[in-house]
Amino acid sequence: MNRRSLPTEQKPGDRRNPEKERFFRIAFTITLASNQIPFQLARILTRGKYHHHLSLPFDAAVPFLPWTFIVYFCGCFIFWFFLYHRVAMLPRQKADRFFSANLLGKGICFLFFVLFPTEMARPELNGSGFWDMCMRFLYTVDEPNNLFPSLHCFIAWLCWAGIRGNREVSAWWRFSALLMAFAVCVSTLTTRQHVLADVAGGVTLSELSWLLAGSDRIRGCYSSLMDGILSGTGREQDAPAMKKKPDDPVRKKKNTAGSYHGVLP
Repeated sequence: MNRRSLPTEQKPGDRRNPEKERFFRIAFTITLASNQIPFQLARILTRGKYHHHLSLPFDAAVPFLPWTFIVYFCGCFIFWFFLYHRVAMLPRQKADRFFSANLLGKGICFLFFVLFPTEMARPELNGSGFWDMCMRFLYTVDEPNNLFPSLHCFIAWLCWAGIRGNREVSAWWRFSALLMAFAVCVSTLTTRQHVLADVAGGVTLSELSWLLAGSDRIRGCYSSLMDGILSGTGREQDAPAMKKKPDDPVRKKKNTAGSYHGVLP
């Protein structure tokens, strides 16, 4: 037999594994939903309530750098998408810990947004340059509330915490995740999207969520949820199409004869 005709054996850690790809699509969809629901629902629930200001003299001393918009709004989301995909290709136990920490932390963020609402003052944008226009766009689509803890900093730091020390992930990914975590934390200050307290809160929450997700109970809840969704979608995808078999002419003739036999006297 020609060796080239043999199918290539797929290794458990192969990134092209269709089961892992399906896991990623579902986990990422849940992640996107958990990004928006806490933000929008908290804004509705806290509308008209007193919002705290956590600004310190340090925050006023941080320079305003509109060009860091590219880190805060563009670069981080692209990087996170590919890093989430890389984590989803890891063994299920490690992937489940990462995504369960992600979901847990956003749930805690929602509680802070509702029980301890915060807001901040933003600078006036009088320039007409490209980066000024970008910042005007950012300030238009993102209200200056739901600040503590910083969700940007939480996600950025978790992306590094979830792969640090993991030899199954390349050193390039680990270093890039650490670099992006620092860049995002700094950009939240230089774009005047957050203050130092928000950054510290996001990083602390990330470490706490990662620690809690290491327990079998919390990670197990997420694993059970994903197993249920995966098995449900798997049945829908794997179910063979119900094709009607062609009628046997001999059997049809017999049945027809039998039916006449039962009706005619």
